[in-house]
Amino acid sequence: MAQAFNTIALIGKPQHAGTNETLQALHDYLRALGYPVLVESRVARQLGVDPACARDLVQLGEEADLAIVVGGDGNMLGAARVLARFDVAVLGVNRGNLGFLTDLTPQDFAEPLSQVLQGRFQTEYRFLLEAAVHRHGERKAANTALNEVVLHPGKVAHMIDFAVYIDDNFMYSQRADGIIVATPTGSTAYALSAGGPILTPGLNALSLVPMFPHTLSCRPIVIDADSQVKLVVSPDDQAEQLLLSCDGHVNLAVNPGDEILIAKAPHRLRLLHPENHSYFNVLRSKLSWGSKLF
Repeated sequence: MAQAFNTIALIGKPQHAGTNETLQALHDYLRALGYPVLVESRVARQLGVDPACARDLVQLGEEADLAIVVGGDGNMLGAARVLARFDVAVLGVNRGNLGFLTDLTPQDFAEPLSQVLQGRFQTEYRFLLEAAVHRHGERKAANTALNEVVLHPGKVAHMIDFAVYIDDNFMYSQRADGIIVATPTGSTAYALSAGGPILTPGLNALSLVPMFPHTLSCRPIVIDADSQVKLVVSPDDQAEQLLLSCDGHVNLAVNPGDEILIAKAPHRLRLLHPENHSYFNVLRSKLSWGSKLF
């Protein structure tokens, strides 16, 4: 068998019986084929693998050239924010709910994985966003997001006042529950639930989706992804706590008067799909769209 990859990393959700079962099956399958296999430290102990093969996410990015993530899109997002910094291919096995980013099924992974290992796959690059909070001209905190960056109050049903600038051009001021800045990858996630458009993965675009705006005229807008988005929170905002959420996993504290700068991150996620992958087939199956009538 011709090998497209040398060292393979396994990543999964800790303390999840179904995920551990799939990780064990993948581990045994790959070892039988003769591949060196590294396992994320958090799950290595649960699988009982050799401790010498356990690594953290950064080490996996440095040492592996293929990472297989077992779980849902949330697990993929967490791994992607780290692995995108390295030239490592990422493939997903779905153990979650929708699984827009995880193509393989835990029951039938062997055949499509065999094709990938032989070099028969599609490669897709997904860009990430970097969001930074600035206070009095000083950068206070920053993180990255594959799906979306969300400015929101720390409690439910509390409006905030903010202004939006695109490349330092004022777009509008808004009173709303917040705003979602979503990548094409994130357009089928939180932004979709808020009424945003679906963006196909190859688009170099961002969608800005206001959350419950206090005006009927405010609608989502799609902009060039090479633009810089600046959100300025009103210094008079009365919110006790404001947060900037990256993929729903990382929350950065925001104060009234802060500026948030959002732009493309310098690195991209290298995502692999089986040869027969179709994005529109994924949409039909995950969103229960109508099938062909003729």
